[in-house]
Amino acid sequence: MRALLWLIGLFALAAVASLLATHNSGYVLIVSSPYRIQLSLNLVICLLVLGFLAAYLLVRLVRRTLRLPGAVGRFRAHRRHEGAQRKLRDSLRFFMEGRYAQALKHASESHRKDAENGIAALVAARAAHEIRDEERYREWISEAGKHDKLRTARLMTEAELAVDGRRFDEAVSCLGTLRERGERHIAAQRLALKAAQGARKWEETARLARQLHKHKGMSEDAAQAIIRKAHVECLRERAGDEEQLAAYWAAIPPREAGDHLLLERAVPILVAAGQGSLARKAVEEMLSEHWEPLLARCYADCCVEDEVLSQGLARAEGWLREHPQDAGLLLSLGRLCMRMKLWGKAQSYLEAALSIDADRDTHLALARLSEALERPGDAQKHYRRAAELAAA
Repeated sequence: MRALLWLIGLFALAAVASLLATHNSGYVLIVSSPYRIQLSLNLVICLLVLGFLAAYLLVRLVRRTLRLPGAVGRFRAHRRHEGAQRKLRDSLRFFMEGRYAQALKHASESHRKDAENGIAALVAARAAHEIRDEERYREWISEAGKHDKLRTARLMTEAELAVDGRRFDEAVSCLGTLRERGERHIAAQRLALKAAQGARKWEETARLARQLHKHKGMSEDAAQAIIRKAHVECLRERAGDEEQLAAYWAAIPPREAGDHLLLERAVPILVAAGQGSLARKAVEEMLSEHWEPLLARCYADCCVEDEVLSQGLARAEGWLREHPQDAGLLLSLGRLCMRMKLWGKAQSYLEAALSIDADRDTHLALARLSEALERPGDAQKHYRRAAELAAA
């Protein structure tokens, strides 16, 4: 449609010019002694228009000629850039295919064609790391560091590869730099969590797991398992100092302290550190609110002081009325009775536990009871059965 309008306009202009030329009888006289040149005004106008067009085209031609070297340079640079991009795409494909040597080769060629391509340097660094070429990895990660726009990407890459290489202190350093720059996204926190776990910084591990769960970067079950392990390791680190151990246990948030699996793992640590009363109180509170067979099984371990044995036995027998078929509780009752030298009750409880669940610990308890009662044959029988269950 636009072309048609232009064509109509040109025809209209030609018609107007023809009409004007028909009624124009003027002329132009050029005098240069001894010559006189007389030209039609219409011809002079045509010559001026044609001269202007010729001059315009000549100027355009000269300008294009002068720009030719720059255009050639830009064309070559474009070709180099396209080649570098093609090599980069190939290197990424090879990397995802697991062909790391080829990925390193193509990424190196891409960077050689386009030195401003920092992504190629990062891909080369990752490929060198995968083939365990530490020297080339350091070379390429240093090259990537020359690109300011890739600073965050470089630090994330360094941290991730440091964690993979179990260089946890290096990973912590890189992630600390990221935090100073305000980079607190989920990927960085996940790396920080792995680095903290590897460096055995358990309080930091628990903090990061809480943050990731809060920001939906980790499921509740996964976060709970990591926090549980962090608390257990922190308790073990403080096992030599009763006050620090008790203070740390009291500082655990109630929601996390209510994890029965954490309490089950914490009981032996607390008891060994002389905090049996603390463990007993925590187990009794939890079992009163919510019954957990695993905690009932280890209740006897908490009653280490002679003065609380009778209280612990009375409480456990009260629980037995509500849970008569709990083999773990029966085992705890049998062990409590053995400590109080109530041999008959101990045997009845242990045999009842054995009838419900014939496990290794119950056989070992019966073997020790048989030794205390000077029945070596029964003791050997139970020791042998415990060994068979352990080997199964």
